[in-house]
Amino acid sequence: MLTPAEHLVITLDGPAGAGKSTVAKSLAGRLGITYLDTGAMYRALTLKALRLKMDLSDEEALTALARNTKITFKETADGSLDITLDGEDVAKAIRTPEVTNNTFYVAKTAGVRTLMVAWQRALGENRSLVTDGRDQGTVVFKDARYKFYVDCDVEERVQRRYKELAAVGKPVDLDQLRADMKDRDQKDFTRSVGPLKKAKDAITVDSTGLTVEGTVDKIMKLIHL
Repeated sequence: MLTPAEHLVITLDGPAGAGKSTVAKSLAGRLGITYLDTGAMYRALTLKALRLKMDLSDEEALTALARNTKITFKETADGSLDITLDGEDVAKAIRTPEVTNNTFYVAKTAGVRTLMVAWQRALGENRSLVTDGRDQGTVVFKDARYKFYVDCDVEERVQRRYKELAAVGKPVDLDQLRADMKDRDQKDFTRSVGPLKKAKDAITVDSTGLTVEGTVDKIMKLIHL
């Protein structure tokens, strides 16, 4: 556990389905610091754009939407931050396949990312946190004390996502899910703004075949406080 006087930022980047969010949340819990799910911010704005039936290829309109949207976080008892969109709790609403498959358009919009990065940095200025996403170690928190790149075999990532959706009763076509995962990887790696890549000073942690706690154990051994 950290003392209040200490300030620590740990970044976890990596592809979709590698377990970053659950690992980051568990890691933050063990360290007694805040967990920031940056992907939830992009998902929230995507949800709003979908509700408004916006043209997701209109980057100017998406940037304007972001400027006029209030995305806030409320710290929960377990140290994570529940997300609200214009005052509405959207923690569950942002996890649908429709939002997942369309977040790419929002995430690749330069104007939106500029705003999001500023918001994320502000959250990390006055608190210790574990943050996960695609560009946390390469763009948002370049000076983070610890940076990790969480990777995982694509087929295992597909199976994990399938189980997540099946567990909440959502019908899933496994072949379509696999195609969506590969398409999302391609878009994440090749987009011109904030592409997914490993920071030069990041440590790769392969979560293939590991449980969440097993992955956290692996990371904890690499952190020296």
